[in-house]
Amino acid sequence: MSESSIKSPAEIGKENRQIWLDSPYVDDATKQGVRDVTDEGEIAEAFSRDLAFGTGGMRGVMGPGNNRMNPYTVRRAIIGVAKWLEKAGPEALAKGAAIACDTRNNSVDYAKHAAVTLADRGVTVYLFDTPAPTPVLSFAVKRFGCATGVVITASHNTKEFNGMKIYNDGGCQLPPDEVDPLMEEIDATPLFSPLPESDFEALKAAGKIKLLGAEVRDEFVEVVKGYSLLADAEAKKALSIVYTPLNGAGNLYVRQTLAGVGFDRVTVVPEQEHPDGDFPTVKQPNPEITAALALSIELGLRTKADLVVGTDPDSDRLGAAVYHDGDFHNITGNQIGVLLTDFILMSRKQRGELPGPGKGVFINTIVSSSLGEVIGRAYGLKIIKVLTGFKFIGEQMIRMKNASFKGGEEEYVFGYEESNGYLPGDYARDKDAVGAALLFCETAAYWKKRGKTLIERLDDIYAEYGYFLDHLDEYVFPGIEGMVIMAGLMEKFREKGVAAIPQIRELEDYELGVGDLPKDNVLRFMLEGDSWIAVRPSGTEPKLKVYYSISGRDKDKAVERLELLRKAVDSIIK
Repeated sequence: MSESSIKSPAEIGKENRQIWLDSPYVDDATKQGVRDVTDEGEIAEAFSRDLAFGTGGMRGVMGPGNNRMNPYTVRRAIIGVAKWLEKAGPEALAKGAAIACDTRNNSVDYAKHAAVTLADRGVTVYLFDTPAPTPVLSFAVKRFGCATGVVITASHNTKEFNGMKIYNDGGCQLPPDEVDPLMEEIDATPLFSPLPESDFEALKAAGKIKLLGAEVRDEFVEVVKGYSLLADAEAKKALSIVYTPLNGAGNLYVRQTLAGVGFDRVTVVPEQEHPDGDFPTVKQPNPEITAALALSIELGLRTKADLVVGTDPDSDRLGAAVYHDGDFHNITGNQIGVLLTDFILMSRKQRGELPGPGKGVFINTIVSSSLGEVIGRAYGLKIIKVLTGFKFIGEQMIRMKNASFKGGEEEYVFGYEESNGYLPGDYARDKDAVGAALLFCETAAYWKKRGKTLIERLDDIYAEYGYFLDHLDEYVFPGIEGMVIMAGLMEKFREKGVAAIPQIRELEDYELGVGDLPKDNVLRFMLEGDSWIAVRPSGTEPKLKVYYSISGRDKDKAVERLELLRKAVDSIIK
């Protein structure tokens, strides 16, 4: 093929845009939306490529286009899921699919659309009748013995986004080896096709779509309450909590769980209590971000609360701020993970419920703080490191469960990732902000009873295990051009990183393979002690992420070391 015959993204975008306008299957309102897209750059971005799966599934801006979330890209993906199940055989079709969604704009419609598409092709569908947290979808896949699960969500992204996560029969997001055959089916499916012959009400009346309601919420909450580790009712009543669901799906689940174990001083941020896909009070509904908890902190100061906790729209991430020394202090995802690890292991040991040496398993990702695994080792746990994305933690949980049927003795104790994802038990195979909120509030109540804030407990942990400073820098490169830039920067880090960054003792290039982990475009520069720097392009956002986990004799030494390393990394990027 000659160089002149290679089409640019702009040319491909224009051709695909015309296909949308010519298709008899595209409705008139959508065609008008296509006509309204006239900017060449936007045409290239929306129409020149298909929406693909990343670390957290399929995710994109809503609107017309091959690279956008809309009823046509949803239908195409779901037809691919149906064909994938058909190849698995009649038993998989009968086991069916659980479907849930968050509170984003169009989420309910996309979920119904997915349900009708699957049911019309012979798949039994269990559909949540109201928005539900992502971990509850994972729970439902296991609970009803489904062959797969689908959740419509864009997690913590801004209001313009929506997306889709697909689960296997173990309730785990599809890992790479399972995504590939599904993507083959999706890639072989035309973007446009006739609508299903049956409608939602007819399929529901025929029993092909079964609605899941409050009874599943109650069952999930009861299971989560079973992981409570604090029996001290007085300590729970003494803790004052402000909670925000950030207009997402966590509201009823978190409040019911906390009330059910005895936390009766919970105040909800009124402006963020009810579902609203516009997320009007925040730029981004992500509890990792300090600004997203601003209203919660204001309310916490007025009500003299001890703790602020927040969940994202699909309630799989937990953020928090702690009252200490006259003000609220946001704590990072790693710090929450460390505090939970410390409390869970200490409490289970006191109760005689910690597995014997080498039998209990702690899992976290290669970009999560090393401090969690240091604590895990101190309690005799086996440490498993996985790639970024909670699906890899879920994959290890399934492996352990399957091994137990063959005489294996490993038991999952706790797992987390630095991006505010935690799972305290095997009731789900994805991160769960409901269970995490319960145990984090119990952690705060336990230490308040003993005269400490969680900031002071963190200082105790640092004194015992060493100071660890974790930091994340994000470099934004939007659009198709951004993907090219990020690919070039990853190669630059491979070529120059070891020489340009001081104190490097080893480079782990996960694209070449490290241990038995799947290959991935991640670099980890190993420093002295338990310190490291990791570089990776985000799987769901147009960002290059640089993670630092720096240990030191004290905070000042760690901060000094971090700034030196950040300057070296920044010089490579800029």
